[in-house]
Amino acid sequence: MLNKIKITNRSGYTLIEIMVGVTIFMLILAVSTDFFVSSLEMQQKALLSQQLLDNISYSLEYMGKALRMAQKGDDACLATDTNYEITGRGGIKFLDYQSKCKEFYRETLTGYTTGILKVQFWEGSNPVFSLTPESLDVVSFKIAPSSSWNDGDDKQPIVTLFLEVKGIGSKKPEFQPVIKIQTTISQRNLDDQI
Repeated sequence: MLNKIKITNRSGYTLIEIMVGVTIFMLILAVSTDFFVSSLEMQQKALLSQQLLDNISYSLEYMGKALRMAQKGDDACLATDTNYEITGRGGIKFLDYQSKCKEFYRETLTGYTTGILKVQFWEGSNPVFSLTPESLDVVSFKIAPSSSWNDGDDKQPIVTLFLEVKGIGSKKPEFQPVIKIQTTISQRNLDDQI
C-alpha cells in the first residue's frame, strides 16, 4: 500500500516567472525610494530657505526700526538738516531716535568672499556688531537715495534697501538658497513735528 502513493499535479513557479516578479518588485522599490529621497531633498531646501528668510527678516526689521526713527542730523554725525547719508563703504549713516550716530553697511569677511551686514555706533570706542550670522552670505547691499534727503525738503524722508543674500555651508550647491529682497522705509515722524 505504501507504494501506491500517487503524486498529483506538481505546481510551482518557473525561473522566468520568478525573475519577472523580482524585476517588477525592484522597479517599484526603486521608484518609491527615488520619490522618498527627492521629497527629503525638497524639504531640506525648503528648511534652508526658511532659515535664510528668518535670519534676514530679523536684520531688516532691526534696520527698518532704526531708520524709521531717524532724526535730522547735526554736524557731529551728518550734514545739518540731512536724515541719511551714504557712506564711502556703501552703507547708510543716520542719527537714531536716541541721538546716537549709527551706520549700517556690508563688510567682506577677512580671507573670504562672503559678506555680512554690520552696524557701527559712532560714539566712544565705535563698537561694531554683526546683524547677520556667518552662515549666510550678503552678496550685495545697496541703498537707493530719495530726493527727500535734500536740505530744506518738506517731504517725508524715505530710503529703499536692496539685499541679495545666499545661504552657505550646505554641501550641495543647489541647496544654497538665494533671496533678493527690497524694502522701502519712511521716517515715522516728520522732522517739523519732532
